[in-house]
Amino acid sequence: MNQRLFGTDGLRGQVNIFPMTPEVALRLGLAAGQYFRNGKKRHRVVIGKDTRLSGYVFETALTSGFCANGMDVFLVGPMPTPAISFLTRNMRADLGVVISASHNPFMDNGIKFFDRDGFKLPDEVEDEIAELVMSGKSDWDYPQPESIGRTYRINDARGRYIVYLKSSFSNHLTLDGMKIVLDCANGAAYGVAPDVLEELGATVVRVGVEPNGININRQCGSMYPEVVSRTVVETGADIGLALDGDADRLIVCDEKGRVLDGDQIMAISALEMMEQDRLPGGMLVATVMSNMALELFMREKGGSLLRTPVGDRYVVEAMRREGAMLGGEQSGHLVFMEQSTTGDGMLAALQLLRIMCEKQQPLSELAHLLQPFPQVLKNVHVERKIPFEEAPKVVEAVSRVERELEGKGRVLLRYSGTEAVARVMVEGPNQDKVEQYTDDLVAVLEKYLR
Repeated sequence: MNQRLFGTDGLRGQVNIFPMTPEVALRLGLAAGQYFRNGKKRHRVVIGKDTRLSGYVFETALTSGFCANGMDVFLVGPMPTPAISFLTRNMRADLGVVISASHNPFMDNGIKFFDRDGFKLPDEVEDEIAELVMSGKSDWDYPQPESIGRTYRINDARGRYIVYLKSSFSNHLTLDGMKIVLDCANGAAYGVAPDVLEELGATVVRVGVEPNGININRQCGSMYPEVVSRTVVETGADIGLALDGDADRLIVCDEKGRVLDGDQIMAISALEMMEQDRLPGGMLVATVMSNMALELFMREKGGSLLRTPVGDRYVVEAMRREGAMLGGEQSGHLVFMEQSTTGDGMLAALQLLRIMCEKQQPLSELAHLLQPFPQVLKNVHVERKIPFEEAPKVVEAVSRVERELEGKGRVLLRYSGTEAVARVMVEGPNQDKVEQYTDDLVAVLEKYLR
């Protein structure tokens, strides 16, 4: 039951279909309010959202639940996910809530939480809240009428976040003379991200900054990097930045239109931090999806790569446990623990721009640091999610591919946490062989797991 309610990044699904219904959202507000209220003070919760039309539905339902349970609600409207993490800390709130389905289309939405320190809630806390939501409980421990919560709208939230982002950029540097293409995916960053860059001196070519409630992520943003790439070439820009709908991930392209993913951005950042002795133990944290070339790169530079399961929350958990200062995902979630507690697309962009300014190098030159191995990822619909090691034919097929790769590539099989899908990923030095190996493994999974 809990697994169906909370996934790797909160609740997510199609609007008005379980679990993304107003009833569940109301109960979620009641349950979270019950869980975090201890009766010793007035409790605060900050709620932000992206630009989806359904944000109004879930904002209202959650607010009702929190207020009924005695928590004061601070509404900030459309703001990036990392902004809510920051504002929760900044306002000394007990809880932060984001209403967003990230890079998904507008008909989906989601709900995720941050604790008072700006970190996503651990699994065990989500499970306790989920149990309250799904138990059918109706005898909530409501406070007395005079103690129910109030709702406030925070009008300066945008300004606070802009100042915070600008403070992460070196005071002695500016972006004067730099032309930047910025694609906000018609999402949560449309109102703050362009202003940050312009206030630092850049000329900004704006893309995806006209949200209408249903065009979020539609043929724009980090899922469609070809848009920002094409615009960079057409306008002669120095760099292109593509955010997703809630602006917690970043994909970039250099001045020639070449697209760089999260692995390449992490390589550039990790090397600079090692040179400045700001990467403790030379450790970079990434997921199992990161390219093998990143692992070899860190080893060659005297560092190491620690891998985690897929999901930026698991990256952050490992970073906190190991004392690491840099981590992220190939998909563009990048965590700079010196400045933030979660993935922040604009903060990551500013760190990359700072390196370009300090080294006085175009991004195309910095990008040569990492040449990713060819990587192919395919999905296979499965009827059952048995452990791969319990399927002898699957084990045999994987072993054969690994032998042929001779240690110069890798195979990764994993099940989706939300779909009846197995994901097959193969890396290696030869594109044609990698594609063939992937097709071979897909055929085996289709035969023995359907």
